[in-house]
Amino acid sequence: MKSMQRKAAVWMRQGISPQRLALTLALGFAIGCIPVVGIPTFLCAALALMLGLNLPAIQAANYAAMPLQLLLIVPFVHLGGRIYAFGPGQSFDARALLHSSLTATVSQMGGLAGRALLGWLLIAIPAVALMTVLLIPLLRRVPAVAAAESAD
Repeated sequence: MKSMQRKAAVWMRQGISPQRLALTLALGFAIGCIPVVGIPTFLCAALALMLGLNLPAIQAANYAAMPLQLLLIVPFVHLGGRIYAFGPGQSFDARALLHSSLTATVSQMGGLAGRALLGWLLIAIPAVALMTVLLIPLLRRVPAVAAAESAD
């Protein structure tokens, strides 16, 4: 029982320096805005485990961004469509989609998802950098985080 508590305590403190925590929160928030529902939670967990980031913190930031995920789908589709046109006549028509074959529907939805991901990627990269830079001085003011920084 005690070993499990020690492991949990280590896990909670992992990646808690202001720089690492700022990056963790920025990545979690940006990934939480990925315009494909269901992917961010898995992606945040995998990224935290691969990079040694704080798993609870990245998931908390991911969950905080979830309302934005839904609100930003359409703007990301439009942004991605402006950057990369998928050919003439590729606009979205919900009524036509209802009367299309399954293959055409899947193809159209895949194109929309691709546009949305491209739009997200264009915004996410600078957003992560900006959020990280802005969060570091704020996190240095948090006593527990400052103590972790001095302990490292």
